[in-house]
Amino acid sequence: MSPTNTESITSVMSGGGRPANSRREIKIVETSLRDGHQSLWATRMRTDHIVSMAEHYDRAGFEQVDLVAPIQFDVAVRYLKEDPWERVRLAHEHMPHTKLRALIRSRNIAAFDFLPDDVIMAWVERLYANGFRVIGSFDGLNDMDNIVPGLIRAKELGASTFGAVSFSESPVHTDELFITRARELIERADVDAIMLKDAAGLLTPDRIRTLVPALKDAIGDRTLEVHTHSLTGLAPLVYLEAVELGADQIHTSIWPLATGNAQPSTQTLVRDLRALGYQVNVDLDEVDAISRELVTIAETEGKPLGAPVEYNGVHYMHQIPGGMLANFRSQLETAGLSDRYDDLLVEVARVRNELAYPIMITPFAQFVGVQAVMNVITGDRYSAVPNEIKKYALGYYGELLAEIDPEIREKIIANGPSDIPLEPPTTIPPLLPTLREQYPDEDIDTLLLRAMFAGSQVDEMKRTVAAGGNPDEMSGPYLSLIKTLYQKLPTGTRTLSAGELTIRIERGDSENVA
Repeated sequence: MSPTNTESITSVMSGGGRPANSRREIKIVETSLRDGHQSLWATRMRTDHIVSMAEHYDRAGFEQVDLVAPIQFDVAVRYLKEDPWERVRLAHEHMPHTKLRALIRSRNIAAFDFLPDDVIMAWVERLYANGFRVIGSFDGLNDMDNIVPGLIRAKELGASTFGAVSFSESPVHTDELFITRARELIERADVDAIMLKDAAGLLTPDRIRTLVPALKDAIGDRTLEVHTHSLTGLAPLVYLEAVELGADQIHTSIWPLATGNAQPSTQTLVRDLRALGYQVNVDLDEVDAISRELVTIAETEGKPLGAPVEYNGVHYMHQIPGGMLANFRSQLETAGLSDRYDDLLVEVARVRNELAYPIMITPFAQFVGVQAVMNVITGDRYSAVPNEIKKYALGYYGELLAEIDPEIREKIIANGPSDIPLEPPTTIPPLLPTLREQYPDEDIDTLLLRAMFAGSQVDEMKRTVAAGGNPDEMSGPYLSLIKTLYQKLPTGTRTLSAGELTIRIERGDSENVA
């Protein structure tokens, strides 16, 4: 940190209070409801969790609250058996004074393969129709052709938009590349903000010192927001340095959904920024109330608490996001290969280099990870090649920033599925007309889920919702659930059903629950 930072903090710690000359306002994008639980709870936060904290969020004063990316829809449908669109509507209903934001993933949304344009445009339109007034998009190859059309449509609808410049470390991921992409987002999509998105937690204070000033110079008076993860322990320093150099917004998460795999702690960053003299218009009493709710959920349901991590230089080799690291370890244990974990990390780094440095962000982190696992398990590298790796090598997902190792590319094409054409399709036929014909009684929100989730997954979700919820995902002790329902009931008797469980609650004039 610069000497100015040190002097300001020393003044506060020695009893000087806030520095006399208050500096500019720094705005907080709060991420617990999306990336925090995605990073630490395997995206298992339920709708009732969100509603239980909503009144505190609505009074906390965050610039924006990050609510959904495609993974929240995916997990809600496939595992929680909740209607993700109903979650979105309830969150907006219970947080009427809060700007909730949505993130779109390229042209995949929640699928791995690209979806047709009619689905992409309808997705943007339904995000807006269901309440979102802040909508952004990212692409794992930083191919702006994949995200500009959706951002233009969001802007036409009246949303404030942000375009993500996805960060990575490699010989091709230079400051010049990121600056070019940021300018392209402004020139082509007229975005209101540029998000420097560091999903793998790779940013360092040294890199920030060149990148943030260059981005600020390139984007002019547009907002620059910085998003990183605490995977190497450097993220708080990265944020403070970014703010000193001109960043306008930072992404933080409320402990216990902070640090470790997630973003730095909201509580700590707000206090540090104020100590440096910046204005941060966040009510920490409300933040602490949310924190207490999160701790209760974690303790009740056996979910982990965020904890700081030590610096880990090996992370810069494989660049795997934190959530994937946990999944890899678990999968190897299941396969009886836990002793190969370190081998896998080395292989991931090797595969990424051979494949022209894809950013380790969904879906490419998963693609590289699966290929690395296959290479380690078979012992014969690239003898087994999944569909997605062959499509990636052939350019199905966008323009690569460098050439794939020629020998490796030849193996991928030879050993990948033979039914994949060597030339990617120029257009993808519309899908919604077929879905409307197949499901004439369903609304557009449900049809969009069917566009992304194959088989009976949407039907299973709908049946579970109709039956009162997924009992496997309900809170361990039901007391907290009963108390919450009791507080919301008018005088009288109600029943709550979930699976085979039925609870009868009577609320009268007394304080007793029957």
